[in-house]
Amino acid sequence: MEIAVVGTTEFTLGFQLAGVTRLHHPADLEETAKVLRSLLDQIEVGIIVIDSADLTQMPERLRQQVSDSITPTVLGIGTEEDNTLRESIKSALGVDLWK
Repeated sequence: MEIAVVGTTEFTLGFQLAGVTRLHHPADLEETAKVLRSLLDQIEVGIIVIDSADLTQMPERLRQQVSDSITPTVLGIGTEEDNTLRESIKSALGVDLWK
């Protein structure tokens, strides 16, 4: 299983330095949604990392699809407080590890 990272070059730089090779740099939110939909359909991708700020701007239907996806798991990370990771772990394990 591969890790795919979607975001600006600044966002993906750390992942690139860590050896992740599936980096996507969409130009705008419409292209970001297109890339995200494409990655959700690729069976070789196990984890998709995206900036949480970009994830919150995706269409509602796509956000629901991302939220329901188990494989690949979509992780929204960033500087803003976000419960995406917490909810993903809770959904996968059935336990809230933050309590």
